[in-house]
Amino acid sequence: MNHKLTTLISGLLVVLLSAFAGAATLDEEIRERLNPAGSVCVFGDDCAAGMAVAGSAGPRDAETIYNTYCMVCHATGVSEAPIFGNAEQWEPRLAKGMDVLYTNSINGINVMPPRGTCVDCSDDEMRAAVDFMRDALQ
Repeated sequence: MNHKLTTLISGLLVVLLSAFAGAATLDEEIRERLNPAGSVCVFGDDCAAGMAVAGSAGPRDAETIYNTYCMVCHATGVSEAPIFGNAEQWEPRLAKGMDVLYTNSINGINVMPPRGTCVDCSDDEMRAAVDFMRDALQ
């Protein structure tokens, strides 16, 4: 074989080998990018041993419940929610009795969702929040 042909074949081999090496590297990079960003550890799995369980430290006070969940609507009257401290708006509701108010706060009424968006509020916490709003009328 002549020298030019040998050089050409050698050059092509280098290019082909580089392309295969580059493709392998690219495949590895793609696999790395497709790996999950994290993992989920579920209570009861070995990975969860020693982890603290999230939860309520006990019942929250009524004012905290009101300020965190109820105030959004009851401070402004959104969707006809009776405004905090407005006796005129609360009067027809109070006339139905406290049990009805408690039930409505727990189950929702009209556009008010169940528990007024406080999905982790207990029935007692909801009753306390209703009492807090009622007591503001006095």
